[in-house]
Amino acid sequence: MRDYPTFVEKVQRDLRDVRWPDPDEIRARARRRSRRNVAAVTAVLALAGVSAITLVAPDHSSAPPAASVDPSGPVRAEITTEALLRPADLGLESAESQLTESGLAEPIRIDDMLGACRTSQGLSQTWPSRWSRSQTLLAERPASVALAPGDVQAMQDVYRLTPGGAEAFLADLDQILAPCVQWRSVGPYDWKGRAGTAEAVHQWRIVRRDFAGDGAAMVQHVVTRARDVKTGEPSGEVPQPTYKAIIRVGDLIAVLGLGRHGTESELLQLSTVAAGRMCQAANPGC
Repeated sequence: MRDYPTFVEKVQRDLRDVRWPDPDEIRARARRRSRRNVAAVTAVLALAGVSAITLVAPDHSSAPPAASVDPSGPVRAEITTEALLRPADLGLESAESQLTESGLAEPIRIDDMLGACRTSQGLSQTWPSRWSRSQTLLAERPASVALAPGDVQAMQDVYRLTPGGAEAFLADLDQILAPCVQWRSVGPYDWKGRAGTAEAVHQWRIVRRDFAGDGAAMVQHVVTRARDVKTGEPSGEVPQPTYKAIIRVGDLIAVLGLGRHGTESELLQLSTVAAGRMCQAANPGC
């Protein structure tokens, strides 16, 4: 569970001025398994109410079925950095910082707001991984220049599941999203001198399948424009849809997202590259 607010993520880009964390703070958060909050420099208006969100699986789900690993090849355990994307894969000559973190038994996270939606409904069964490796790629910039929203280029989490677990997770993705087809979030806001309580409606749905690896799904997150619950006055601009690619290769599941200027088309192309990199760590290998 994380020790800082996550409910603000992806709800209200450009709805108020944000305090940019300095590079030292960002690196400290990465060491505490909070790499995802680097991306939160693009999220502003706090519709608070939940912290420490994890993605959860449907309550009716049982443990993933057991399956044997191909004995003809080596069995891989820890996920090395060689299985991750590289700056060149995004057309970057270098990255200012590749914030990486590995972990044991980390829950799979697709989207913190999706986790908030499910947690608000009492859906708390998690999908733990065996091993995980995460990274955030930032565009290179002078050390004296503060972090800006456009600096975040890509966010990638790769999880190793129990035998058969990765295939079961991808198969159950529709059921994971189902409780959040229409989810209303409510919380305080402070935008352009106005303060109050705002609401927004979130939607998650799968818009593409089977475009990379041994199976894949493109998850779209759409948020309505936030409105004051008393006056109905809108706050800020209409948020643009965001996308996450869920990719399976063998016993690995990757969650891949781009920075605020990334497009669905670019994410599709990068997913194929990511699947190729994952082959180096998957059981069985490609």
